[in-house]
Amino acid sequence: MIAQTPPMGWNSWDCYGAAVTEETVRANAEYMASFLKPYGWEYVVVDIQWSRANAKDHAYEPFADLTMDEFGRLTPALNRFPSAKDGAGFRPLADYVHSLGLKFGIHIMRGLPRLAAHHHLPIADSDGFCHLAADPHSICAWNPDMYGLKCDTADAKAYYDSIFRLYASWGVDFVKCDDIAREYPHCRREIELISDAVKNCGRDMVLSLSPGPAPLEQAEHLKANANMWRITDDFWDDWALLKGMFERAEKWCVHAAPGHWPDADMLPVGALRQCENPNDRTRFTPAEQRTMMTLWCMMRSPLMIGGELTKNDAFTLSLLTNSSVLEILKEGWCAHPLRTTDDESIWISPRQSGDGVWIALFNLSDRRRSVSLSAEEADLTFFRGTELWTRRQVRKSGTLRAVLPPHDAAVFLLR
Repeated sequence: MIAQTPPMGWNSWDCYGAAVTEETVRANAEYMASFLKPYGWEYVVVDIQWSRANAKDHAYEPFADLTMDEFGRLTPALNRFPSAKDGAGFRPLADYVHSLGLKFGIHIMRGLPRLAAHHHLPIADSDGFCHLAADPHSICAWNPDMYGLKCDTADAKAYYDSIFRLYASWGVDFVKCDDIAREYPHCRREIELISDAVKNCGRDMVLSLSPGPAPLEQAEHLKANANMWRITDDFWDDWALLKGMFERAEKWCVHAAPGHWPDADMLPVGALRQCENPNDRTRFTPAEQRTMMTLWCMMRSPLMIGGELTKNDAFTLSLLTNSSVLEILKEGWCAHPLRTTDDESIWISPRQSGDGVWIALFNLSDRRRSVSLSAEEADLTFFRGTELWTRRQVRKSGTLRAVLPPHDAAVFLLR
């Protein structure tokens, strides 16, 4: 089974929107291999509209002219991804990422390009045609590049099978499918077709569904058909969004398990929005970034870095390479909050080995305050351990306490 632990990697959206280039992807992959790979980071993901030649920022051009092959399958824009020439697609770039010991991923929209339907293009390795698979009444509200599919037809199945066979030939390890996770019940069958195509393409691929919020009542269907799915709309560097994630995390944490992970979205850290302003950096304070990393690890969300890695400062690098905090992703289980109020939240996650427990204390208020947990509440009568951000040692019985600045967190490994 793939995705035995939450996937960890980098995605180009937060820093480059639709405008990322091959040169940038290679540079970020090289940085990851040099500085992050030893800590478990491995996926390098090219986000939306890689087939659009004139993409410039986070905005979408309606009815953009997208590059595609004779079977209506999108291909990389050559001015942005020159190694895709001569029909090579993403294979050369994926091979380079693999040569660094990493894995390669791409973003897709559900459905097929409108132009493929309008031109009545055939579907590869089948007797079908794109216009027979397309549902012109199923269009994304925020990016009209694609038609959804008539999922009860053989043509729809043939089209999805054809694109995932292509991605397998390119060496793709991760596919983020967009305009689908929150579109229940309309896209329920489309999710199943995509899931089947992934499973039958001949290559292991992580399937990630976006955007959220995915409906909580569809958790079992999502777990059966995807490896990760978004529990929120796009998450950015805004404290209100981060504070609101505690409620979502509480509802979804019980569904985190090997092979399927509720996804709290990307980590907006470091250098963001580079296509608009090369000097832009995250608006989260260091305290808020610690809170975000602690919560994502405690709930065992996938971790996808959103910033331009080559511009990481010392703090950002230290945030992403704290092996003691990242260990929670791989060794924690049954994580859940013990209590959450408007001012604080306290989470617990036992170690799978049974030889310890993680306790996270969060100050959600706008003032410095003490957050504490009694031994009775945690069912711990005596403990020794370490606070993982400061390396402060603790050895006492009674109450676990941390005095925290606004929006900050402490996480303890207790034995």
